[in-house]
Amino acid sequence: MAEAERIIGTPDTPETAGSASRQDTVARPEGRRRIAVLFAVAAFAYLLDLGSKLLVVAKLEHHAPIEVVGDWLKLEAIRNAGAAFGFGEAFTVIFTVIAAAVIVVIVRLARKLYSLPWAIALGLLLGGALGNLTDRIFRSPGVFEGAVVDFIAPKGFAVFNLADSAIVCGGVLIVLLSFRGLDPDGTVHKD
Repeated sequence: MAEAERIIGTPDTPETAGSASRQDTVARPEGRRRIAVLFAVAAFAYLLDLGSKLLVVAKLEHHAPIEVVGDWLKLEAIRNAGAAFGFGEAFTVIFTVIAAAVIVVIVRLARKLYSLPWAIALGLLLGGALGNLTDRIFRSPGVFEGAVVDFIAPKGFAVFNLADSAIVCGGVLIVLLSFRGLDPDGTVHKD
């Protein structure tokens, strides 16, 4: 339990943080650091996704798939206008709006962020959402209707990209933090 609290962190209490004025001077720089972590993680996830997609389009698109682990894992460039497994290809504009809304919510939530694990989780979500939103805005067939570049193809599963991976990892981390009772503002609650 102590190890989990060390990793996840717990909020400062008045007994441990000092007086209220001390809390204010400590909390603001700490909150700014968490926001910096959020945006650094988002930038890293976004740039990794963008770079991988540029490489895939330049070197893999219109070529035979590359077997990484036999039939079990291949790199295969596809364009996906829908969601996972190609569902909802007629709703590309809706996926674009959802991604934009997620980005706005995360940026607004960042102001109240005092938890490092939440900063990492939200950074992964933000970077992944930005990666796929970039495809939907700038790739053909047109603005808000662009197809996402997917290329990681496990056998018997949907083809996905690094943005999708960042979104899933961020979502799993959020679920774990919620089960742990840690809120984005750093408070811990027991239900």
